[in-house]
Amino acid sequence: MGFQDTPEEWQVTATETPFTGNKTSVRTDEVVMPDGTVVRRDYQVHPGSVAVLALDDDNRVVVLRQYRHPVRHKLWEIPAGLLDVPGENPLRAAQRELYEEAYVKAEDWRVLTDVYTTPGGCDEAVRIFLARNLSEADGERFEVSEEEADMELARVPLQELVRGVLAGELHNNCLVVGVLSLAAVLAGDGIESLRPADAPWPARPFEA
Repeated sequence: MGFQDTPEEWQVTATETPFTGNKTSVRTDEVVMPDGTVVRRDYQVHPGSVAVLALDDDNRVVVLRQYRHPVRHKLWEIPAGLLDVPGENPLRAAQRELYEEAYVKAEDWRVLTDVYTTPGGCDEAVRIFLARNLSEADGERFEVSEEEADMELARVPLQELVRGVLAGELHNNCLVVGVLSLAAVLAGDGIESLRPADAPWPARPFEA
């Protein structure tokens, strides 16, 4: 089986949802530990997300700068969004996010990596795609609102982003994981070694 994460589910004797928000909720489970004791575990229930590391022909990454209220920062990020519909195809969701946030389309799509963002306190799973062969999208631009109305867009060389991550200057989870994963791929087995865009995703099963 190799060195890999494995699914497992410990017994839950009781569960409740003390808070339900617009997109996420908080759940409290009573979980049986290996020694037989029962403890309470609170965590955020999340629909899942997709993110896109869009790489142009000049080895630059499409990034956007957006205000994130919980951390009181404007963060440089890669395009990303929620899987709003249960069973939604993550590739189609990623293509939509790239169009809406950056007005860009891509011809070549691959799975870069899959992550749980904060597994100690949230069940959010994110699939990060690598998108290449970029061009301007067709049709009308998506009308932005709220935090997205203040977004800035840029294209930054991959190595500059790697430097910023390692210097502690860039903090967004998907950007950090995405740029370091791509740097590792380019230094290793190459982009052709990545999984296809429709690779199975057990964390968030989807319709073809």
